[in-house]
Amino acid sequence: MTNEFTLRGVMLPVENLDTALHFYRDTLGWTLRFRDGDRYASLDAGGTTIALAAPVEQPVKGQPALLVKVRDVSRAVVALSDAGVDIMLDPVNGPHEVRAAIQDTAGNIISLYTPLEAAAVSGGLDV
Repeated sequence: MTNEFTLRGVMLPVENLDTALHFYRDTLGWTLRFRDGDRYASLDAGGTTIALAAPVEQPVKGQPALLVKVRDVSRAVVALSDAGVDIMLDPVNGPHEVRAAIQDTAGNIISLYTPLEAAAVSGGLDV
């Protein structure tokens, strides 16, 4: 494959971002890195990113996902599809990234993403 697959964290599905943040930030003491309204937040869990995703941001509703950064989401999805991997979500433009979702051989979800600024450089915005 021509893409480098880099594990960047774990996405946990949540129904209420404020309630989830109260637990992970206030109870566990993890540091909030980024929040996008009631949609999404990422926290530093001691060197591992934990993303909290409301239903609108979940690649497959109600299922956790590994967050894997790639250079070009569209190319990665084509290569993975050609290799027989199940594509759960074709590439779409999100508010901050181009993303897609695949399923591993055990049924786990992997969310592939490229930040929008990197996608614009590689031409990956035309999905």
